[in-house]
Amino acid sequence: MSTTLPIPIQFDVPPGWRAAPPDEVGAPGAAFVAVHLPSDAGFTANITIDGEYRPDAATLPEIADESVGHMDEAVTSILVTDRRETGSVDAPGLTQTLAFSVVVGGRSHDLVQSQAYLSVLDVDDPHRRVVIRLMLTSTASQHPAVLDDFRDLVRTVRPGEGATS
Repeated sequence: MSTTLPIPIQFDVPPGWRAAPPDEVGAPGAAFVAVHLPSDAGFTANITIDGEYRPDAATLPEIADESVGHMDEAVTSILVTDRRETGSVDAPGLTQTLAFSVVVGGRSHDLVQSQAYLSVLDVDDPHRRVVIRLMLTSTASQHPAVLDDFRDLVRTVRPGEGATS
């Protein structure tokens, strides 16, 4: 079942991407999914967004490590190829890139996932921290062609009532 984000955000979906119901595209834990057609070698590039309250003291690198750990349970092999802390003290962020292989429909696919983590503190209660995770997943060969679209979407994330297209 698709989820909602703990706080409302707005963002702009890049041209060439279309929103898709999370449950129908196999991303039941996501609050938002966009897909990019046509598929590449049987895999459709997608952007997913999820998020949760994180009242613990986990840092963004620790949260990113948790994400890698969860993926490691479901994929053939996984490698963190890049990780960078971004943003500022007031608006911290982290990006990381993962390379991994999966079998979909009996075919092995070499995939790349770019992840962006945004930490948002409740202005009225700084102990209430939300971490929003945005992910671009594509084939390794398609990744360079769709990465700028993902970066454009991440740059447009702002407080609000929901997605805009």
